[in-house]
Amino acid sequence: MPYDIDSLRSLFPALQAGTVHFDGPGGTQTPRPVIDAIGDALARPLSNRGQYSLGERNAEDIVAGARRAMADLLAADPAGIVFGRSATQLTYDLARTLASSWGPGDEVVVTRLDHDANIRPWLQAAERVGATVRWAAFDPATGELTADDIRAVVSDRTRLVAVTAASNLIGTRPPVAEICRVAHDAGALAHVDAVHYAAHTLVDLPALGADFVVCSPYKFLGTHHGVLAARPALLETLRPDKLLPSSDAVPERFELGTLPYELLAGTRAAVDVLAGLDTSATGTRRERLAASFAALEGHEATLRAQLEKGLAALPGVTVHSRAADRTPTLLLTFAQHDTADAYRFLAARDIHAPSSHFYALEASRHLGLGDAGGLRIGLAPYNDAEDVDRLLAGLAEFLQG
Repeated sequence: MPYDIDSLRSLFPALQAGTVHFDGPGGTQTPRPVIDAIGDALARPLSNRGQYSLGERNAEDIVAGARRAMADLLAADPAGIVFGRSATQLTYDLARTLASSWGPGDEVVVTRLDHDANIRPWLQAAERVGATVRWAAFDPATGELTADDIRAVVSDRTRLVAVTAASNLIGTRPPVAEICRVAHDAGALAHVDAVHYAAHTLVDLPALGADFVVCSPYKFLGTHHGVLAARPALLETLRPDKLLPSSDAVPERFELGTLPYELLAGTRAAVDVLAGLDTSATGTRRERLAASFAALEGHEATLRAQLEKGLAALPGVTVHSRAADRTPTLLLTFAQHDTADAYRFLAARDIHAPSSHFYALEASRHLGLGDAGGLRIGLAPYNDAEDVDRLLAGLAEFLQG
């Protein structure tokens, strides 16, 4: 599983400035092939609403190519790939659509571990129709969310279970496949937020057992928009609000307005970059993605071990990322220092590790961190051992102050 970190880093113009980026969970830096794909799309003729002119064919080719690329990344059917402005927007749209069939007595399950984008849309949709929201808590001491935690709040009135595949705050990867089985056994749908998960683990929609999965390409080297994946047959049963003249075909009926063709071209390029992380990988794009994500997980595991060993040697540091299965994303607090001060101190030394609750507000509060959250260190494919050394040295200097 060759992982050529030097060659990979050379693809990122933003790294040439010398800043160390540990803000991958908020959005990764952009590699040159993605930048070039965006520029190429904008340089070619593009026209909307048709298939006869060169511009129209170019636009159709870009959309189809992006659907195939995301289908390969998620092990999904291209006809079940929906594009939107963001994962948040797609979740809100889906929540409104599904809630049109809910009413008093129906129930929706959300978790304290999730990003607010997989809580608030469901909560607000349920409130509007008089449905009940049930909360599943995680163990703040371990960071674990189990299937039993979900099972405890599911009933025969549950209509949907919303759960993260990986916490963007503390990295916990819950047993999603088991949780989806709990939902289905109750006759409910399962909606999985894979925004953080997809940046570190190859998504397998059938293996997860999810009915809906959302992710954001800008979290894995791509562009700023959202993606929803589902079985086309399931999407056929849903009737979202849409303009009368717009297509009623699936998946187009869920895509409001003109798609951002240049961003979709960038997303296809990002998937191809990911498929090349293992420089020796061969076969189909999905097969190359599988090999490359295995190489990525090995690379990130090595850096995480280096990081955790270094943090353990620093005084007064609490690491809140403790789950047995987790992404290389660590949330820190300090006994005698404010994490916002640490963020500013590191930024002045060109080390970017931000401090916040990162929209995982319920998780931050459940951990006892209130609305402040902590300092988040999130590894990305382009981070290397020197980056980790710089961060640890910067934190040691900060804690001595």
